[in-house]
Amino acid sequence: MAKKKPGKKLTKKPARAASRSSAQKKSPARKSSARKAAAGKATAKSSARKKLASKGRAPAPAKRARPKQRIAISHYRNEDFKADGLRTYAHYRDLGMADASHGLAQAHVIRLIGPCNPAEVSKLHFHDVEFQMVYVLKGWVKTYLEGQGETMMRQGSAWTQPPKIKHLIMDYSDDVELLEVILPAEFKTVELTV
Repeated sequence: MAKKKPGKKLTKKPARAASRSSAQKKSPARKSSARKAAAGKATAKSSARKKLASKGRAPAPAKRARPKQRIAISHYRNEDFKADGLRTYAHYRDLGMADASHGLAQAHVIRLIGPCNPAEVSKLHFHDVEFQMVYVLKGWVKTYLEGQGETMMRQGSAWTQPPKIKHLIMDYSDDVELLEVILPAEFKTVELTV
């Protein structure tokens, strides 16, 4: 037993858990309401973030559904080369991709008619396209591409021409044939004066 000191009373401090009354102890109903309050705060923060994130941003435009593409098959026939394309010194064989893709892409074989006349052929220009690729099927072609300079392309060579890159054909063999793929099928060509 503890000795009493004169003038001071000893009091026993109750433990914290024991000091709570039964009303103060968390009941299952009280725990549930505490959880709901916390969830409500989280929802309020979440919706506030959504409002802040969406301020100043335009909604994404709805994507237009493209018409369904169809199969296009093109077999080689010499009579399919026509002088109805972009250049008067070239004959074009349309491969049917523009119709099949509803204008998404164009593909054709270009046969450049020799001999090369630089006064007619070597004109600096660019195409307003999204994508352009050329592959040499036969012969050779000498090109100039802005930032690349002069390049000799031979049978089996391929290159891309980024959108609006300035370029020109400098020379080509009499038997040259090129495969060209362009997106979109309809595009604008701009001739530049030097």
